[in-house]
Amino acid sequence: MARPARVPLSFAQLSDLHRRSGFHRVVEAGGRLIAFILALRQGADYDSVNYRWFARRYAEFLYVDRVVVSRDAHGGGAGSILYRQLFEHACRHRIPVVACEFDAEPPNQASERFHAKFGFVEVGRQPVAGGRKSVSLQTAAASLRRYT
Repeated sequence: MARPARVPLSFAQLSDLHRRSGFHRVVEAGGRLIAFILALRQGADYDSVNYRWFARRYAEFLYVDRVVVSRDAHGGGAGSILYRQLFEHACRHRIPVVACEFDAEPPNQASERFHAKFGFVEVGRQPVAGGRKSVSLQTAAASLRRYT
């Protein structure tokens, strides 16, 4: 799906993020975890500059914070499975907007292509990492056509 673009988390940090999440799923193959996704609803107590950007602009949303696909599972469809489940969840709970971000500078073209398949469009950009990078802030309307 995309190259690594996240700072590694400790188990305690990952557990805390999982506790705060409004949506989390895993994909297993051959008895082992190959991918997971964590997303947060509006109103979460979460101190992420990107999450806060969406919180200032959208009344209701589901923000994808973490998507991890094991290296040996890239291109195998696990990311698409997780995103279809994400959109199903958003529709079922009448969450109108799914939000995410990915690196714009330096560009993460694989992530850009992946998200475009799900209808994501850029709604803003902002610098991160002390200005060494910028992210493309993206949204997609939660819609049944996303996963059928």
